[in-house]
Amino acid sequence: MANVLVCVKRVPDSSSEVVLTEDAQAVDGRFAGFTMSPHEECAVELAVQVTAATGGEAAVLTLGDADAVEQLRSALAVGATAATLVQADASAYGPADVAREIAAVVQDHEAAGTAHDLVLLGNDAADSGDFQVGIRLAYELGRPVVNGAKLVSVSDGTVTARVEGPDGVETYEVPLPAVVTIREGGVEPRYPSVPGRMKAKKVVVEERTPAAEPTGSNRVRLTLPPPVASNVQVLGKGPEAAPAVVDVLEQLGVLSR
Repeated sequence: MANVLVCVKRVPDSSSEVVLTEDAQAVDGRFAGFTMSPHEECAVELAVQVTAATGGEAAVLTLGDADAVEQLRSALAVGATAATLVQADASAYGPADVAREIAAVVQDHEAAGTAHDLVLLGNDAADSGDFQVGIRLAYELGRPVVNGAKLVSVSDGTVTARVEGPDGVETYEVPLPAVVTIREGGVEPRYPSVPGRMKAKKVVVEERTPAAEPTGSNRVRLTLPPPVASNVQVLGKGPEAAPAVVDVLEQLGVLSR
């Protein structure tokens, strides 16, 4: 049996135009809506698969305000069975602060009799781009860590993580308990069913206060990349443009003679 904890973050929906806050410290999601990142959606799916295969339980955790319960219930609707909210202003917390708060939850749950054998996180934060939390958490807990895995499985007290490296797929085997950060693409996240959503609404979310005061991220500012330039070429007008269109389609590999 392996119990899995997935750490998620409420982030602006990246499918819309990215706009920064006035102080350039975060992505402004007021007009785009909020979600969890694709990395974390895959982490939730892997947690559900691992616990189904081992007879364990999948739990989900987030640090944020009351609105972040929406992301917790999204995970509950697809198979997680417990949820924890660390109530805090997420913008005041840097990677080291977040890692410390997650570690405090893991340790408190273990002391209460619920051990999280495997902790999954997204490979990086979808809004700020931080890659640090998984590694910092592993150091806080004294656990081995694998970064950037697309697939994980658990057997005989060992987690096997598959990572796409520069020379192909790399396979890592580390003993439980462990920490693994997940990249999207290895699994297809499932959509919540109506019964799943109804069940998720009935789950009582554990609410906690932070274990310590945050020190902050020491971030100077976020910047947006310049817009990608686009070129438009007029191929012609009317039937006379047909040969030029055919030439373009051949260059793209859509047509062949």
